[in-house]
Amino acid sequence: MRESVYILMLMLIAVPIAGELKFHPFQDDFRVSFGTTAFFFFLLWLRKIPAYVSGPLTGCLVVLFRVGLDWLGSDRFDLLASIHMHLPAFFFYMTYSCLFSLFRVNERHHRPLLVGGLATLAEIGGNLVELLFRASSWEAVLQLSVIWPVSAIALIRSFFVLSFFNVIQLRQAKWMEEQQRIRSERMLMLIASLYEESVHLKKTLRQVEEITRECYDLYRRMKDSARDENGEAFARQALRIAGQVHEVKKDNQRIYAGLSKLISDENAKDYLPLGELIRIIVRANEKYARLLGKDIRFEARVDAPELPCHIYTTLSLVNNLVANAVEAIRERGTVAVSAALDERQEWLRFAVCDDGPGIAVKDKELLFKPGFTTKYDVSGQPSTGIGLSYVREVAETLQGHVEICENTDGYAAVFIIRLPVAHLVQKG
Repeated sequence: MRESVYILMLMLIAVPIAGELKFHPFQDDFRVSFGTTAFFFFLLWLRKIPAYVSGPLTGCLVVLFRVGLDWLGSDRFDLLASIHMHLPAFFFYMTYSCLFSLFRVNERHHRPLLVGGLATLAEIGGNLVELLFRASSWEAVLQLSVIWPVSAIALIRSFFVLSFFNVIQLRQAKWMEEQQRIRSERMLMLIASLYEESVHLKKTLRQVEEITRECYDLYRRMKDSARDENGEAFARQALRIAGQVHEVKKDNQRIYAGLSKLISDENAKDYLPLGELIRIIVRANEKYARLLGKDIRFEARVDAPELPCHIYTTLSLVNNLVANAVEAIRERGTVAVSAALDERQEWLRFAVCDDGPGIAVKDKELLFKPGFTTKYDVSGQPSTGIGLSYVREVAETLQGHVEICENTDGYAAVFIIRLPVAHLVQKG
Protein backbone atom coordinates (compact mmCIF):
# COMPACT_ATOMS: atom_id res chain seq x y z
CA MET A 1 0.00 0.00 0.00
CA ARG A 2 2.91 2.33 0.72
CA GLU A 3 4.09 1.95 -2.87
CA SER A 4 0.62 2.94 -4.10
CA VAL A 5 0.68 6.08 -1.94
CA TYR A 6 4.07 7.02 -3.46
CA ILE A 7 2.68 6.52 -6.96
CA LEU A 8 -0.37 8.66 -6.12
CA MET A 9 1.88 11.45 -4.82
CA LEU A 10 3.97 11.27 -8.00
CA MET A 11 0.75 11.40 -10.02
CA LEU A 12 -0.47 14.50 -8.18
CA ILE A 13 2.81 16.23 -9.01
CA ALA A 14 3.37 15.02 -12.59
CA VAL A 15 -0.12 15.45 -14.07
CA PRO A 16 -0.47 19.22 -13.34
CA ILE A 17 3.02 19.89 -14.70
CA ALA A 18 2.42 17.76 -17.83
CA GLY A 19 -0.83 19.65 -18.36
CA GLU A 20 1.16 22.76 -19.23
CA LEU A 21 2.46 21.11 -22.40
CA LYS A 22 -0.65 21.97 -24.39
CA PHE A 23 -2.40 23.37 -27.43
CA HIS A 24 -5.92 24.79 -27.91
CA PRO A 25 -7.76 23.04 -30.78
CA PHE A 26 -10.91 25.23 -30.59
CA GLN A 27 -9.21 28.58 -29.99
CA ASP A 28 -10.70 28.96 -26.49
CA ASP A 29 -9.82 27.94 -22.93
CA PHE A 30 -10.20 24.19 -23.70
CA ARG A 31 -6.76 22.60 -23.97
CA VAL A 32 -5.33 19.29 -25.19
CA SER A 33 -2.27 18.50 -23.11
CA PHE A 34 0.09 15.80 -21.92
CA GLY A 35 -1.67 15.93 -18.57
CA THR A 36 -4.32 13.49 -19.83
CA THR A 37 -1.59 11.21 -21.19
CA ALA A 38 0.18 11.16 -17.83
CA PHE A 39 -3.15 10.74 -16.03
CA PHE A 40 -4.08 7.61 -18.03
CA PHE A 41 -0.61 6.15 -17.53
CA PHE A 42 -0.79 6.59 -13.76
CA LEU A 43 -4.31 5.15 -13.62
CA LEU A 44 -3.01 1.99 -15.33
CA TRP A 45 -0.09 1.85 -12.92
CA LEU A 46 -2.11 2.68 -9.80
CA ARG A 47 -4.21 -0.46 -9.37
CA LYS A 48 -4.66 -0.56 -5.58
CA ILE A 49 -6.22 2.91 -5.20
CA PRO A 50 -9.57 3.29 -7.02
CA ALA A 51 -9.62 5.71 -9.94
CA TYR A 52 -12.69 7.49 -8.55
CA VAL A 53 -10.51 8.49 -5.56
CA SER A 54 -7.33 9.52 -7.38
CA GLY A 55 -9.21 11.30 -10.20
CA PRO A 56 -10.93 14.05 -8.13
CA LEU A 57 -7.72 14.56 -6.12
CA THR A 58 -5.80 15.07 -9.35
CA GLY A 59 -8.49 17.42 -10.67
CA CYS A 60 -8.26 19.57 -7.54
CA LEU A 61 -4.46 19.77 -7.79
CA VAL A 62 -4.65 20.65 -11.50
CA VAL A 63 -7.05 23.54 -10.81
CA LEU A 64 -4.97 24.82 -7.88
CA PHE A 65 -1.77 24.56 -9.94
CA ARG A 66 -3.22 26.53 -12.86
CA VAL A 67 -4.71 29.17 -10.58
CA GLY A 68 -1.31 29.47 -8.89
CA LEU A 69 0.38 29.98 -12.27
CA ASP A 70 -2.13 32.72 -13.11
CA TRP A 71 -1.38 34.41 -9.80
CA LEU A 72 2.38 34.24 -10.40
CA GLY A 73 2.18 35.40 -14.01
CA SER A 74 -0.39 38.18 -13.80
CA ASP A 75 -0.01 41.71 -12.52
CA ARG A 76 -3.78 42.11 -11.97
CA PHE A 77 -4.86 38.69 -10.72
CA ASP A 78 -8.61 37.96 -10.48
CA LEU A 79 -9.14 34.84 -8.32
CA LEU A 80 -12.78 34.26 -9.29
CA ALA A 81 -12.07 34.65 -13.00
CA SER A 82 -9.13 32.27 -12.78
CA ILE A 83 -11.18 29.65 -10.91
CA HIS A 84 -14.05 30.05 -13.39
CA MET A 85 -11.65 29.46 -16.28
CA HIS A 86 -9.89 26.38 -14.85
CA LEU A 87 -12.65 24.69 -12.83
CA PRO A 88 -14.03 22.74 -15.85
CA ALA A 89 -10.74 20.80 -15.92
CA PHE A 90 -11.70 19.35 -12.53
CA PHE A 91 -14.87 17.90 -14.05
CA PHE A 92 -12.81 16.39 -16.87
CA TYR A 93 -10.60 14.44 -14.44
CA MET A 94 -13.55 13.46 -12.26
CA THR A 95 -15.62 12.22 -15.22
CA TYR A 96 -12.64 10.41 -16.75
CA SER A 97 -11.81 8.61 -13.49
CA CYS A 98 -15.44 7.69 -12.75
CA LEU A 99 -15.90 6.21 -16.23
CA PHE A 100 -12.51 4.46 -15.86
CA SER A 101 -13.75 2.83 -12.65
CA LEU A 102 -17.18 2.07 -14.09
CA PHE A 103 -15.63 0.28 -17.07
CA ARG A 104 -13.28 -1.64 -14.68
CA VAL A 105 -10.38 -0.95 -16.99
CA ASN A 106 -7.72 -2.12 -14.52
CA GLU A 107 -9.35 -5.55 -14.37
CA ARG A 108 -8.89 -6.04 -18.12
CA HIS A 109 -5.13 -5.64 -18.58
CA HIS A 110 -5.06 -9.06 -20.26
CA ARG A 111 -7.18 -7.56 -23.11
CA PRO A 112 -5.20 -4.50 -24.26
CA LEU A 113 -7.43 -3.62 -27.23
CA LEU A 114 -10.45 -3.47 -24.96
CA VAL A 115 -8.50 -1.37 -22.45
CA GLY A 116 -7.56 1.08 -25.21
CA GLY A 117 -11.15 1.31 -26.43
CA LEU A 118 -12.61 1.87 -22.96
CA ALA A 119 -9.95 4.47 -22.12
CA THR A 120 -10.82 6.28 -25.36
CA LEU A 121 -14.51 6.37 -24.38
CA ALA A 122 -13.59 7.61 -20.90
CA GLU A 123 -11.48 10.42 -22.34
CA ILE A 124 -14.16 11.40 -24.85
CA GLY A 125 -16.70 11.51 -22.04
CA GLY A 126 -14.42 13.63 -19.86
CA ASN A 127 -13.67 16.06 -22.70
CA LEU A 128 -17.35 16.49 -23.57
CA VAL A 129 -18.23 17.19 -19.93
CA GLU A 130 -15.47 19.79 -19.73
CA LEU A 131 -16.66 21.39 -22.98
CA LEU A 132 -20.23 21.51 -21.68
CA PHE A 133 -19.05 23.51 -18.65
CA ARG A 134 -17.15 25.88 -20.93
CA ALA A 135 -19.81 26.25 -23.63
CA SER A 136 -22.96 28.32 -23.55
CA SER A 137 -25.23 25.48 -24.74
CA TRP A 138 -25.41 21.74 -25.56
CA GLU A 139 -25.79 22.50 -29.25
CA ALA A 140 -22.38 24.16 -29.33
CA VAL A 141 -20.72 20.96 -28.04
CA LEU A 142 -22.72 18.15 -29.62
CA GLN A 143 -21.55 18.85 -33.14
CA LEU A 144 -19.54 16.61 -35.45
CA SER A 145 -16.94 19.35 -35.88
CA VAL A 146 -16.28 19.14 -32.11
CA ILE A 147 -16.83 15.43 -31.38
CA TRP A 148 -14.71 14.19 -34.30
CA PRO A 149 -11.37 15.90 -33.35
CA VAL A 150 -11.94 15.14 -29.65
CA SER A 151 -12.52 11.46 -30.47
CA ALA A 152 -9.49 11.24 -32.81
CA ILE A 153 -7.19 12.81 -30.25
CA ALA A 154 -8.55 10.52 -27.50
CA LEU A 155 -8.04 7.42 -29.65
CA ILE A 156 -4.48 8.28 -30.63
CA ARG A 157 -3.50 9.35 -27.13
CA SER A 158 -5.03 6.33 -25.37
CA PHE A 159 -3.38 3.74 -27.59
CA PHE A 160 -0.05 5.57 -27.49
CA VAL A 161 -0.07 5.47 -23.68
CA LEU A 162 -1.26 1.86 -23.68
CA SER A 163 1.55 0.83 -26.04
CA PHE A 164 4.15 2.56 -23.87
CA PHE A 165 2.69 1.00 -20.72
CA ASN A 166 2.67 -2.50 -22.24
CA VAL A 167 6.27 -2.14 -23.38
CA ILE A 168 7.25 -1.34 -19.80
CA GLN A 169 5.17 -4.26 -18.51
CA LEU A 170 6.76 -6.59 -21.04
CA ARG A 171 10.27 -5.53 -20.07
CA GLN A 172 9.41 -5.96 -16.41
CA ALA A 173 7.94 -9.41 -17.06
CA LYS A 174 11.08 -10.43 -18.96
CA TRP A 175 13.27 -9.12 -16.15
CA MET A 176 11.25 -11.03 -13.56
CA GLU A 177 11.39 -14.16 -15.71
CA GLU A 178 15.18 -13.79 -15.97
CA GLN A 179 15.48 -13.34 -12.20
CA GLN A 180 13.29 -16.40 -11.64
CA ARG A 181 15.42 -18.40 -14.07
CA ILE A 182 18.59 -17.35 -12.24
CA ARG A 183 17.07 -18.31 -8.88
CA SER A 184 15.87 -21.65 -10.27
CA GLU A 185 19.28 -22.44 -11.74
CA ARG A 186 21.00 -21.52 -8.48
CA MET A 187 18.58 -23.77 -6.59
CA LEU A 188 19.10 -26.63 -9.05
CA MET A 189 22.87 -26.37 -8.74
CA LEU A 190 22.57 -26.26 -4.95
CA ILE A 191 20.39 -29.36 -4.86
CA ALA A 192 22.75 -31.06 -7.31
CA SER A 193 25.56 -30.40 -4.84
CA LEU A 194 23.40 -31.84 -2.05
CA TYR A 195 22.72 -34.84 -4.25
CA GLU A 196 26.44 -35.34 -4.66
CA GLU A 197 26.93 -35.09 -0.91
CA SER A 198 24.10 -37.57 -0.34
CA VAL A 199 25.90 -40.10 -2.53
CA HIS A 200 29.05 -39.70 -0.43
CA LEU A 201 26.95 -39.92 2.74
CA LYS A 202 25.29 -43.12 1.55
CA LYS A 203 28.71 -44.61 0.93
CA THR A 204 29.79 -43.51 4.42
CA LEU A 205 26.72 -45.19 5.91
CA ARG A 206 27.72 -48.48 4.30
CA GLN A 207 31.27 -48.12 5.62
CA VAL A 208 30.05 -47.26 9.12
CA GLU A 209 27.75 -50.29 9.06
CA GLU A 210 30.71 -52.51 8.18
CA ILE A 211 32.89 -50.92 10.90
CA THR A 212 30.15 -51.45 13.50
CA ARG A 213 29.79 -55.09 12.51
CA GLU A 214 33.56 -55.69 12.61
CA CYS A 215 33.84 -53.97 16.03
CA TYR A 216 31.08 -56.13 17.41
CA ASP A 217 32.67 -59.27 15.96
CA LEU A 218 35.98 -58.22 17.51
CA TYR A 219 34.24 -57.74 20.86
CA ARG A 220 32.74 -61.22 20.74
CA ARG A 221 36.05 -62.88 19.80
CA MET A 222 37.94 -60.97 22.50
CA LYS A 223 35.30 -61.84 25.10
CA ASP A 224 35.36 -65.51 24.16
CA SER A 225 39.17 -65.64 24.29
CA ALA A 226 39.66 -63.38 27.32
CA ARG A 227 41.75 -65.07 30.04
CA ASP A 228 42.26 -62.22 32.47
CA GLU A 229 40.88 -58.83 33.45
CA ASN A 230 42.88 -57.03 30.77
CA GLY A 231 41.23 -59.14 28.08
CA GLU A 232 37.79 -58.32 29.51
CA ALA A 233 38.66 -54.61 29.54
CA PHE A 234 39.77 -54.71 25.91
CA ALA A 235 36.57 -56.51 24.95
CA ARG A 236 34.44 -53.87 26.70
CA GLN A 237 36.43 -51.13 24.97
CA ALA A 238 35.74 -52.75 21.58
CA LEU A 239 32.05 -52.87 22.49
CA ARG A 240 32.07 -49.16 23.40
CA ILE A 241 33.73 -48.33 20.07
CA ALA A 242 31.04 -50.33 18.29
CA GLY A 243 28.36 -48.37 20.19
CA GLN A 244 29.94 -45.02 19.37
CA VAL A 245 30.24 -45.90 15.70
CA HIS A 246 26.60 -47.01 15.79
CA GLU A 247 25.63 -43.56 17.15
CA VAL A 248 27.55 -41.92 14.31
CA LYS A 249 25.65 -44.14 11.90
CA LYS A 250 22.29 -43.07 13.34
CA ASP A 251 23.23 -39.39 13.08
CA ASN A 252 24.27 -39.86 9.47
CA GLN A 253 21.04 -41.69 8.75
CA ARG A 254 19.04 -38.74 10.05
CA ILE A 255 21.05 -36.37 7.85
CA TYR A 256 20.59 -38.66 4.86
CA ALA A 257 16.84 -38.85 5.49
CA GLY A 258 16.66 -35.04 5.47
CA LEU A 259 18.55 -34.83 2.20
CA SER A 260 16.37 -37.53 0.68
CA LYS A 261 13.28 -35.40 1.26
CA LEU A 262 14.82 -32.74 -0.99
CA ILE A 263 15.91 -35.24 -3.61
CA SER A 264 13.25 -37.60 -4.95
CA ASP A 265 14.26 -40.00 -7.69
CA GLU A 266 10.73 -40.73 -8.88
CA ASN A 267 9.06 -37.33 -8.83
CA ALA A 268 8.32 -35.86 -12.26
CA LYS A 269 9.58 -32.44 -11.16
CA ASP A 270 13.05 -33.97 -10.76
CA TYR A 271 13.35 -34.25 -14.55
CA LEU A 272 14.15 -31.56 -17.11
CA PRO A 273 14.87 -31.61 -20.85
CA LEU A 274 18.47 -32.52 -21.52
CA GLY A 275 19.05 -29.38 -23.61
CA GLU A 276 17.99 -27.15 -20.71
CA LEU A 277 20.24 -29.04 -18.26
CA ILE A 278 23.26 -28.59 -20.54
CA ARG A 279 22.47 -24.86 -20.89
CA ILE A 280 22.33 -24.54 -17.09
CA ILE A 281 25.73 -26.22 -16.78
CA VAL A 282 27.25 -23.97 -19.46
CA ARG A 283 25.86 -20.78 -17.90
CA ALA A 284 27.04 -21.78 -14.42
CA ASN A 285 30.56 -22.48 -15.65
CA GLU A 286 30.71 -19.29 -17.71
CA LYS A 287 30.24 -17.46 -14.41
CA TYR A 288 32.82 -19.74 -12.76
CA ALA A 289 35.36 -18.99 -15.49
CA ARG A 290 34.82 -15.25 -15.08
CA LEU A 291 35.23 -15.64 -11.33
CA LEU A 292 38.61 -17.31 -11.93
CA GLY A 293 39.60 -14.54 -14.35
CA LYS A 294 39.78 -16.87 -17.35
CA ASP A 295 38.67 -16.25 -20.92
CA ILE A 296 36.95 -19.51 -21.85
CA ARG A 297 34.65 -20.13 -24.78
CA PHE A 298 31.99 -22.80 -24.30
CA GLU A 299 30.48 -24.97 -27.00
CA ALA A 300 27.43 -27.17 -26.46
CA ARG A 301 25.80 -29.76 -28.70
CA VAL A 302 22.80 -31.88 -27.70
CA ASP A 303 21.32 -34.35 -30.16
CA ALA A 304 18.19 -35.03 -28.07
CA PRO A 305 17.42 -31.70 -26.35
CA GLU A 306 13.87 -32.69 -25.29
CA LEU A 307 14.92 -35.93 -23.60
CA PRO A 308 13.73 -35.73 -19.93
CA CYS A 309 16.75 -36.57 -17.75
CA HIS A 310 17.11 -36.73 -13.99
CA ILE A 311 18.17 -33.24 -12.94
CA TYR A 312 20.52 -33.86 -10.05
CA THR A 313 22.30 -36.92 -11.45
CA THR A 314 22.93 -35.15 -14.77
CA LEU A 315 23.98 -31.86 -13.22
CA SER A 316 26.27 -33.37 -10.61
CA LEU A 317 28.06 -35.69 -13.05
CA VAL A 318 28.48 -33.40 -16.06
CA ASN A 319 29.05 -30.25 -14.00
CA ASN A 320 31.93 -31.95 -12.17
CA LEU A 321 33.68 -32.65 -15.45
CA VAL A 322 33.02 -29.19 -16.91
CA ALA A 323 34.24 -27.46 -13.73
CA ASN A 324 37.40 -29.60 -13.86
CA ALA A 325 37.94 -28.53 -17.48
CA VAL A 326 37.55 -24.86 -16.50
CA GLU A 327 40.09 -25.28 -13.71
CA ALA A 328 42.52 -27.14 -16.00
CA ILE A 329 42.69 -24.30 -18.57
CA ARG A 330 45.33 -21.78 -17.51
CA GLU A 331 44.15 -18.45 -18.98
CA ARG A 332 42.06 -18.91 -22.10
CA GLY A 333 40.71 -21.80 -24.08
CA THR A 334 37.66 -23.76 -25.15
CA VAL A 335 35.42 -26.24 -23.36
CA ALA A 336 33.02 -28.34 -25.43
CA VAL A 337 30.09 -30.28 -23.95
CA SER A 338 28.05 -32.74 -25.97
CA ALA A 339 25.29 -35.25 -25.29
CA ALA A 340 24.03 -37.88 -27.70
CA LEU A 341 22.04 -41.13 -27.80
CA ASP A 342 23.45 -44.24 -29.41
CA GLU A 343 21.74 -45.80 -32.45
CA ARG A 344 19.59 -48.13 -30.35
CA GLN A 345 18.75 -45.30 -27.92
CA GLU A 346 19.86 -47.46 -25.01
CA TRP A 347 22.90 -45.44 -23.94
CA LEU A 348 23.40 -41.74 -23.37
CA ARG A 349 26.90 -40.45 -24.05
CA PHE A 350 28.24 -37.27 -22.47
CA ALA A 351 31.57 -35.83 -23.62
CA VAL A 352 33.44 -32.95 -21.98
CA CYS A 353 36.48 -31.72 -23.92
CA ASP A 354 39.01 -28.99 -23.23
CA ASP A 355 42.16 -27.68 -24.90
CA GLY A 356 44.08 -27.30 -21.63
CA PRO A 357 47.45 -28.87 -20.83
CA GLY A 358 46.08 -32.41 -21.00
CA ILE A 359 46.67 -35.32 -18.61
CA ALA A 360 50.12 -36.71 -17.82
CA VAL A 361 50.57 -40.42 -18.52
CA LYS A 362 51.65 -41.08 -14.94
CA ASP A 363 48.41 -39.54 -13.63
CA LYS A 364 46.01 -41.60 -15.72
CA GLU A 365 45.80 -44.56 -13.37
CA LEU A 366 45.54 -42.37 -10.27
CA LEU A 367 43.07 -39.84 -11.61
CA PHE A 368 39.96 -41.59 -10.28
CA LYS A 369 41.46 -42.50 -6.91
CA PRO A 370 39.80 -40.73 -3.95
CA GLY A 371 42.00 -37.91 -2.68
CA PHE A 372 44.27 -37.72 -5.74
CA THR A 373 44.52 -34.24 -7.24
CA THR A 374 46.72 -32.20 -9.53
CA LYS A 375 44.98 -28.90 -8.70
CA TYR A 376 46.16 -26.38 -6.14
CA ASP A 377 44.81 -22.94 -5.25
CA VAL A 378 46.83 -19.72 -5.13
CA SER A 379 47.92 -20.45 -1.56
CA GLY A 380 49.20 -23.92 -2.50
CA GLN A 381 46.33 -25.83 -0.88
CA PRO A 382 45.29 -28.96 -2.83
CA SER A 383 41.69 -29.63 -3.79
CA THR A 384 39.78 -32.47 -2.16
CA GLY A 385 40.35 -34.88 -5.02
CA ILE A 386 36.94 -36.53 -4.72
CA GLY A 387 35.22 -35.09 -7.79
CA LEU A 388 36.32 -37.64 -10.37
CA SER A 389 36.09 -40.54 -7.91
CA TYR A 390 32.49 -39.47 -7.29
CA VAL A 391 31.79 -39.34 -11.04
CA ARG A 392 33.13 -42.85 -11.55
CA GLU A 393 31.32 -44.24 -8.50
CA VAL A 394 27.94 -42.83 -9.54
CA ALA A 395 28.40 -43.87 -13.15
CA GLU A 396 29.22 -47.43 -12.09
CA THR A 397 26.28 -47.44 -9.67
CA LEU A 398 24.05 -46.59 -12.64
CA GLN A 399 25.74 -49.45 -14.58
CA GLY A 400 27.62 -47.00 -16.78
CA HIS A 401 31.30 -46.14 -17.09
CA VAL A 402 33.74 -43.25 -17.51
CA GLU A 403 36.76 -43.13 -19.80
CA ILE A 404 39.50 -40.66 -20.77
CA CYS A 405 40.60 -39.94 -24.33
CA GLU A 406 43.39 -37.69 -25.54
CA ASN A 407 44.06 -35.59 -28.65
CA THR A 408 40.52 -36.03 -29.97
CA ASP A 409 39.45 -33.43 -32.56
CA GLY A 410 42.19 -31.08 -31.37
CA TYR A 411 41.30 -31.27 -27.68
CA ALA A 412 43.95 -32.13 -25.12
CA ALA A 413 41.64 -34.05 -22.78
CA VAL A 414 38.25 -35.67 -23.35
CA PHE A 415 36.16 -37.25 -20.60
CA ILE A 416 33.33 -39.49 -21.74
CA ILE A 417 30.50 -40.82 -19.57
CA ARG A 418 28.21 -43.53 -20.92
CA LEU A 419 25.04 -44.18 -18.96
CA PRO A 420 22.10 -46.48 -19.68
CA VAL A 421 19.02 -44.50 -20.67
CA ALA A 422 16.83 -46.63 -18.41
CA HIS A 423 18.61 -45.33 -15.28
CA LEU A 424 18.73 -41.64 -16.23
CA VAL A 425 15.72 -40.80 -18.39
CA GLN A 426 12.19 -40.41 -17.08
CA LYS A 427 10.05 -43.46 -17.78
CA GLY A 428 7.00 -43.03 -20.00
